[in-house]
Amino acid sequence: MRNTVLGLSALALLAAAAPALAQDEAAGPLTISGSVGLVSDYRFRGFSQNNENASVQGGITATHSSGFYFGTWGSSVGFAGNTEVDLFGGWTGEVTPGVTVDVGLLYYLYPKHGNYDTDFFEPYVNVIGAIGPLNLKVGVNYAWSQSALGDNSSIYLHAEPSIAIPNTPFGLNAHVGYAKSDGFPGGVDGKVWDYSFGATATYKMLTFGVSYVNTDEPKLVKEDEHADGAVVFSVTAAF
Repeated sequence: MRNTVLGLSALALLAAAAPALAQDEAAGPLTISGSVGLVSDYRFRGFSQNNENASVQGGITATHSSGFYFGTWGSSVGFAGNTEVDLFGGWTGEVTPGVTVDVGLLYYLYPKHGNYDTDFFEPYVNVIGAIGPLNLKVGVNYAWSQSALGDNSSIYLHAEPSIAIPNTPFGLNAHVGYAKSDGFPGGVDGKVWDYSFGATATYKMLTFGVSYVNTDEPKLVKEDEHADGAVVFSVTAAF
């Protein structure tokens, strides 16, 4: 379920799957961006979505000059037909110098999910601030009660600081998140902390990443639910 530990999302987060090639404004108000990538383990909020095996991922986003965007992102997973497709749309824009807001709606879709409910909606709000090479994103995702969540609601709070090291192709990033729900991903007691920290390096259209990810789930749950600590590698090509 949705966005890699090294961020698409990133979110993200999901507003654009990856930076697009520079385009002249004369080309029109619509910008298309996308990415394809490979991760050694697809982690969603600390939980492996592919039984700790590698996943192929990719997405495409259309962004209008007004700030509205829509797109899709997909990944191989180890359940529900082995395919996840995320559909999303929203608006992003600078509300004050150095501060950007991103508001949207996610729909998590599993095209071959069998005879049980897996698909659900999740609105989100992110606030991104930047001071020179330093960036901080904080956000909240909320899913109302839906059958795919066991008729439970879910809330997820998260923060992602990052820094681009000046005059180098390298960057550092971290993540901390808190999920609360009586269904997934609330864990064994209805609440889960997850965290990660890592680094990236870019070369032309390629981004290489490495990150350590873990949760505060009990040891037996970590082993059963693939929520234990792990080092995750990734390579992504942007277009």
